Amino acid sequence: MPDQPALQLSADAPCPCGAGRYTQCCGPTIEGRSTPSTAVALMRSRYTAFALGETDALLRSWHPSTRPQELILDADTEWRRLVVIDVVDGGVGDETGIVEFRAVYRDATGRGELHERSRFVRTAGAWHYLDGEHRD
Repeated sequence: MPDQPALQLSADAPCPCGAGRYTQCCGPTIEGRSTPSTAVALMRSRYTAFALGETDALLRSWHPSTRPQELILDADTEWRRLVVIDVVDGGVGDETGIVEFRAVYRDATGRGELHERSRFVRTAGAWHYLDGEHRD
């Protein structure tokens, strides 16, 4: 059974990733209707999936070699803002890519920030999240 989003968005709502309107930005990827053409687009859709509580979309975008069996998100975490810091490769013609980002959140303990340098690979024509190195 698909997860119900933690946050309901109207058709013209801004995308949580900050790059446009949800229905034209990350929505089609979250809903499984399209696949991102770049690693940074996949990373943005993964941030949006975290923000909406969409575990199915997160697991679907995870590389099979590193994908967890299950994913339980903290319902009390509210993802507030995404900042892309650096992108290395990961374009339409690439097979690998790196995206460094900061994601600001609020949880039961207060404000926090996730700083990660993520690796992506293209598998069978689709981008997948491989792993990430957390930064301070």
